Amino acid sequence: MGETDVARYSGRTVKFEYEEFDLSGVRTYPLASRKSKANAPDFAKPCAPGTTIGGFVDALPSILAGADFKAVVAAMRAAHAGGRGIVWGIGAHVLKTGLSPVLIDLMARGFVSALAMNGAGVIHDFELALSGSTSEDVEEALGPGRFGMAEETGSLLNAAITSGVRSGLGLGQAVGRFLLEQPAPHAPLSVIAGAAALEIPVTVHVAMGTDIIHMHPSASGAAIGEGSLRDFRYFTSMVSGLEGGVYLNCGSAVVLPEVFLKAVALARNQGHSLAGLTTVNIDFMRMYRPQTNVVSRPVAGVGKGYSLVGHHEILIPLLAASLA
Repeated sequence: MGETDVARYSGRTVKFEYEEFDLSGVRTYPLASRKSKANAPDFAKPCAPGTTIGGFVDALPSILAGADFKAVVAAMRAAHAGGRGIVWGIGAHVLKTGLSPVLIDLMARGFVSALAMNGAGVIHDFELALSGSTSEDVEEALGPGRFGMAEETGSLLNAAITSGVRSGLGLGQAVGRFLLEQPAPHAPLSVIAGAAALEIPVTVHVAMGTDIIHMHPSASGAAIGEGSLRDFRYFTSMVSGLEGGVYLNCGSAVVLPEVFLKAVALARNQGHSLAGLTTVNIDFMRMYRPQTNVVSRPVAGVGKGYSLVGHHEILIPLLAASLA
């Protein structure tokens, strides 16, 4: 240490000794008096041969995700029994993993009051109705310039949107009307067609430039924008009626969580309390927007939010079977 450093240093060095800590006065308490987070009554139960799905769910541990799954099932059953709304928001991955038949069955059984999709969702649903298949290989198609260029997807879906919106429909209504008036060969696989037949509202929420149909010359920004904004207002009206109900966000990491938060904000602005609302996010990982804009913020002080982490193709059929 130089002379200047010594001049600046005015503290005193404290040196500890090698001295064992005195444990003679440590205080303890009876184990039985402690509140514990893992308790035997909450443990899992082995499933006997022939156990039903309901029995399987009952046998899950009432701990962490097991407790959350049971709570979600109970909230959806209570909403259904009490005539409360159950609104599903789904991203495209839910449809690409083959879950359309499960969602359509849930509609028929009264566990879907309304359905919201992002722009990719309506495209995959429409392709399923037309051809019974969807989801192209992007890596294979991008190089030769074929990605997103399926003729029927671009021309027919854009035409359905433009025509329907011009006649005063929302984007979801427009596609539903098209599939009812011009039945597609695989319409039973279409969630939108099933919802239209059951008179269940479908709204579609689009971010311009994100979907393959926007690349086609038949795309109308005016129609897509007007239809999607109209659907946002429909969706907000549905969210405002979710007191005691359930909202599920499945497979949308950005668009639908943002749309849901804005709908909640408008509903609260107009005096809708949303008391007793249950929100659920189902996805294979926790992400910022679903966690904050679905699970946490909308239910703060008024309801409960749950995050079920896992694959859609397992969790959603399990949830549907549990509701049966």
